[in-house]
Amino acid sequence: MVEKSARVLTPGPDESAVVKHGTTGPLSDTEREFAEVLAGVVRVDRVPVDSHFFNDLGANSLVMAQFCARVRKRPDLPSVSMKDIYRHPTVRSLATALADATPADVEPAPASSSAPAPSEAVAPAGTLQYTVCGILQLLLFLGYSFLAAFIATRGYGWISDGSDVTEIYLRSVVAGGVGFVGLCTFPIVAKWILIGRWRTREFPVWGLTYVRFWTVKVLLHANPMVFLVGNPLYVLYLRALGARIGKGVTILSRTVPVCTDLLTIGAGTVIRKDSFFLCYRAHAGRIQTGPVTLGRNVFIGEKTVLDIDTSMGDGAQLGHTSSLHSGQAVPDGQRWHGSPAQPTEVDYVRIPPARCGTLRRAGFGLVTLLQLFLLGVPLTVGGVYMLLTQVPALSDRLGPGAAGLASADLYLDALVVSSVLFFGFVVLGLVALFTVPRLMNLFVKPDKVYPLYGFHYSTHRAIARITNIKFFKWLFGDSSYIVHYLRGLGYDLSKVEQTGSNFGTEVQHETPYLSSVGSGTMIADGLSIVNADFSGTSFRVSRASIGPHNFLGNNIAFPSGAKTGENCLLATKVMIPLDGEVREGVGLLGSPCFEIPRSVERDSRFDHMRTGDELRRNLAAKNRYNIRSMVFFLLVRWLYFFVLTVIALADFDFYDSFGHVLIAAFLVFSLAFTPLYFVLVERAILAFRGLRPQLCSIYDPYFWWHERLWKVPDEYLNVFNGTPFKNVIWRLLGVRLGSRVFDDGCYLTERMLTTIGDDCTLNAGSKIQCHSQEDGTFKSDHSTIGDGCTLGVGSHVHYGVTMGDGAVLAADSFLMKGEEVPQHARWGGNPAAEMRDASGQAAALMRKG
Repeated sequence: MVEKSARVLTPGPDESAVVKHGTTGPLSDTEREFAEVLAGVVRVDRVPVDSHFFNDLGANSLVMAQFCARVRKRPDLPSVSMKDIYRHPTVRSLATALADATPADVEPAPASSSAPAPSEAVAPAGTLQYTVCGILQLLLFLGYSFLAAFIATRGYGWISDGSDVTEIYLRSVVAGGVGFVGLCTFPIVAKWILIGRWRTREFPVWGLTYVRFWTVKVLLHANPMVFLVGNPLYVLYLRALGARIGKGVTILSRTVPVCTDLLTIGAGTVIRKDSFFLCYRAHAGRIQTGPVTLGRNVFIGEKTVLDIDTSMGDGAQLGHTSSLHSGQAVPDGQRWHGSPAQPTEVDYVRIPPARCGTLRRAGFGLVTLLQLFLLGVPLTVGGVYMLLTQVPALSDRLGPGAAGLASADLYLDALVVSSVLFFGFVVLGLVALFTVPRLMNLFVKPDKVYPLYGFHYSTHRAIARITNIKFFKWLFGDSSYIVHYLRGLGYDLSKVEQTGSNFGTEVQHETPYLSSVGSGTMIADGLSIVNADFSGTSFRVSRASIGPHNFLGNNIAFPSGAKTGENCLLATKVMIPLDGEVREGVGLLGSPCFEIPRSVERDSRFDHMRTGDELRRNLAAKNRYNIRSMVFFLLVRWLYFFVLTVIALADFDFYDSFGHVLIAAFLVFSLAFTPLYFVLVERAILAFRGLRPQLCSIYDPYFWWHERLWKVPDEYLNVFNGTPFKNVIWRLLGVRLGSRVFDDGCYLTERMLTTIGDDCTLNAGSKIQCHSQEDGTFKSDHSTIGDGCTLGVGSHVHYGVTMGDGAVLAADSFLMKGEEVPQHARWGGNPAAEMRDASGQAAALMRKG
């Protein structure tokens, strides 16, 4: 599959390079055999040993990944990684570098974990056990829905007995407060009853122990306390769950740790957003729990992963886009970054402290509770009550005599209610987004240090929440209109060179008013602009500037103070440098990053479509298509809301007789209807056909059609994480999926180009992306994950990849396009490579000596 794709995606070698270097012969056996392997990959008779892989031979990373895979199959040759290829881009320099390498030069595997490791052969769960687990999970959901419906109907009935607005408000305060406290305490009680204290252990998925684990995990994720991340109350909540957390800890990540008794965080520590510290992982069909221990005044950067059995000493730092693999420990006071992390001199705490003591934190928590119980909860509960009783289309259905689903009035009422609520939200939401945060921003000055947990902190957090609403980014993303939307939010986009794909659908920031993007820059997806600095006591917002004529790949955290300038290619999951000289005219790959070519010959084959009159024609045609896609997006969302409104109004007809049973039935119906509806929508876009690998311009109508697939909502999939039902949905969406796959939160961008074997284990935050979009060129291809493979937490698999049976990809790793992972191999890092020890590499070199 990879070889076929390489032929499609590569124009072939530059024949002039062969002529130019034709007299250069190999000087060693390693050079000769490397040249023979590469000649077979690029399909020429011979390769000069001093020809540049990319500039002279016209190869690309996909072709060179195939070269690396063929070399790895030769036991008489030293193993070669893509990092080696980029650092030594000729046969001669590559062979010389590997021949000169000593065991100390070879990157070692991370320290071995003290967590329990499964035996060599772990028997996978049987189909019966898998099925029984799914049935138990369904029954638990039904029971929870019935209980929630029962409490809701009792609360509604009690509020409706109020005689006037004041009494209704007071009853809403009591009922809403009791309900909120109940929702928060129920997971805590369930955890202590079902689990007790978490301890280091392992157990198979799909068993009864796993069902208890899953129940607690789901309750924690559904807890409203998640919305209080960044608040001292959230720290108290984790303590109630058994976590050992010191004073003055600030947690900004919404990823909830599950095995909380194994989490230790010292006083003054800061954990930034999009960080994983779950205290468990799934590996080879088993759940492994283990400790995560952080000392005092530790700093954890953006988009980081802390695997189980990791620790950081007092005053230690872990930079953004980094990870600690199982068994790694950062000593006191040291700064580490990279994946897996390694020592660095970069200081990631770039802000002085401020006065922020216990009294300030306690006061902030108290004010939050007062706002919540006296304003937020009663206005929500009372507002729903007033909506049901004061809107004629709803209140008229709460009495006897309605005709239910047979009534034409039901559908007319649903049409009016759903249209007013949905499109009213769209219009009023845009107006609010473009005005309210701008007024709030007047109170937060750039480059000024503020203490945490005060008025300015609350204002900053509110701006971030309001301006990062996903709905509108999905609506406008992947089109020319995302530029106008981001400008309306407050982005500084200079003079825009419109391409129709300047930004994807997943762009986030901490403040839009200090986010700058230069002319001619294109951003794929998953960009997080990090323009706020935090310490344990203070915060500061400052400008983050992305230079002109850059291209940014997927899943990048871009901080203020970044050392990148004009005309850079920033690869997927790259760590943006904060030290050294400003990089310009180069590509950056990996964590920590290293330089690669800015572009290669194949990237220019569609350049004629990006200039002059042809660009204007292509852009106009793309804009027309994208408008239709945006209208389609709104209609699909509205129709979904309309159907749920019809069912809800029909339930009102019989509310007095069946009450809580109907509410529970509505919840169950929503759970079943949502995936079926959006699966049907996606299949209809595909005309019930499959996807095929593509290489085309972003101005090819095929790409516009492919973009439309990305408009189909898929956030509903998270509800089914860790259950057999998610596998059913993946199959309905076209994934070639084996039996008993454990999916704890993986995301697949192109479902019909993805193949996953039996008994695979996919961890939270992992992603299989079967496409790339680089400088106006779109490429897609199949990726195949063999039987029994494991994808670690936060790992990223690119297109054209093959993982052999039983292979493991470590946490936070980036498996580049075209890579072939052998059976039962263990790969990790960014970019991922074989996690081998030094002795194995040295032995191969000595055999060639």
